[in-house]
Amino acid sequence: MANHFRDRIKSGELAPGDPLPSVAEIREQFDVAAKTVSRALAVLKSEGLVTSRGSLGTVVAKSPIVITGSDRLERMARNGLRYAPGETSTGHRVMRRSVYDSEVCKALDLEPGDEAVIRIRVFRQEGRPTSVGVSVYPPHTVNAVPELADDVRMVRQFNELYTERTGREVTKGQRAAHARQASQDELDALEIDAPPHTSVAVMVTTVTFHDDENSLGYWEDVYAPGTRVPLSD
Repeated sequence: MANHFRDRIKSGELAPGDPLPSVAEIREQFDVAAKTVSRALAVLKSEGLVTSRGSLGTVVAKSPIVITGSDRLERMARNGLRYAPGETSTGHRVMRRSVYDSEVCKALDLEPGDEAVIRIRVFRQEGRPTSVGVSVYPPHTVNAVPELADDVRMVRQFNELYTERTGREVTKGQRAAHARQASQDELDALEIDAPPHTSVAVMVTTVTFHDDENSLGYWEDVYAPGTRVPLSD
């Protein structure tokens, strides 16, 4: 039961403020005892996904978990939703830059100084910035999907276009998470007003996409402090 409602919240089918069915309705739907329903709801409350709202019963919490990065691909494949209710993105930028970051070069088999296309956007929930998404694409990916270099929002995901045009399946690698100090650009994008020379820790997730021959893209998401992010794949 907890998985059922967690998935609906993650997919955007249930938006912040939406009520869950009553205990009686959940009991009938899953054919379980009231105690079992109470345990499932307690799990969701402990995860910050739902809250009690008096006569409204149990509702989706105001700030549920944030779905960004590679999880968006799975959500779009499931229900076609690019954004969850109340979610938007701003600050879209597209640029060609020489890449020197050792982690990015290693992930994409680039030599330091090689050129790549970099796409940046800020994701927001109810107007509040929750994460900065950065995606980096090497030349062979851009050759197959030239839309990646256009300074506009992509209408479709790059992996779908790449597979259509090359016949090669795109595979998502293992997503990893680590913490580090935020850069000033990241603090500005996340609207964090920190005193000069103050260290602000942020969580970062990364994932690399590839086909059977090449690395195709490197995605990095930088999350604002306090943001809840699912890490299971």
